[in-house]
This record gives sequence, C-alpha cells and structure tokens, in this order.
Amino acid sequence: MAHAAPAVRTPARPARTPDIFSARTHRIARWAVPVGTGLVYGYWVAANNRSGGPVTGWNVLLGFVSTIVFAALWMGVAALAPHMMRELHAVLWAVFAGCAFGFLYANTGTSILRSVWMGLVIGAITFAVLFYRFYTHEDAAGHRIR
Repeated sequence: MAHAAPAVRTPARPARTPDIFSARTHRIARWAVPVGTGLVYGYWVAANNRSGGPVTGWNVLLGFVSTIVFAALWMGVAALAPHMMRELHAVLWAVFAGCAFGFLYANTGTSILRSVWMGLVIGAITFAVLFYRFYTHEDAAGHRIR
C-alpha cells in the first residue's frame, strides 16, 4: 500500500497584514489626523462654552486656541509615547485623554469637581483599554509582536 509522504514543514512565518497606504499617505495622516481631530475638538469646546448663545469673537478665539493646543499635544504624545515602556505609554495617552475630556466637560458650566471626576474616569478607562492593547501586542521591551 502506498501512503503519501509527510510534507516538509518549514518554520511558520508570522502573517503580516498588508499595508494598503503608501509612505506618503502615512506622512500626511501623521499631520492631518491630529489637526482634523483638533478642529472638531475646538469646535466642540467653543460650542460647549457658548451654551447655545450667540457666537462671539472670544468664543471663536477659544475654539482656535483649543484646536492648536489639542493638535500640538496629540503630536507631542504621538512622538514621545512609542519610546516609553508600555505602562508609561498607556499612562501618557490616558492623561492626554483625561485632561482633554475634563477641559471639554468644564466648558459646559458644571462644577470643577465634576469635571475633574469625569476626566479621571475617562483617563482610567483609556488606561485600561490601552494597557491591555499594548500588553497583548508588545513584548516587555516595547517592540511590537509580529
């Protein structure tokens, strides 16, 4: 009786997801995503601050300053965080998200204690989600697991 010979097995290479965007697209997105998100954030801050009232010059200025600060901090965190351990990486993004949400919530006219509490809650949730993601996708040295 003839049997099929076992196939020769080569070491399995991890499957890599295809990169459908070019390097140029990634360079553009590195600037466009923070600026676009910052514009939405700035508009949201200004809308919360005016509470449905008329648009004023100071309100527009608050929106644009919020946009610039948000986008600059996002780009700073995005540049700095990958060079840190996964715990600090998650903490840095959690602090950014918590502060951004706390400031956004403070412009609704609520008490500062409530704004701080909401910022802490959002920061804690962000930390838990990102720490899990970084813990399952990076080794202890912070290199991505492929």
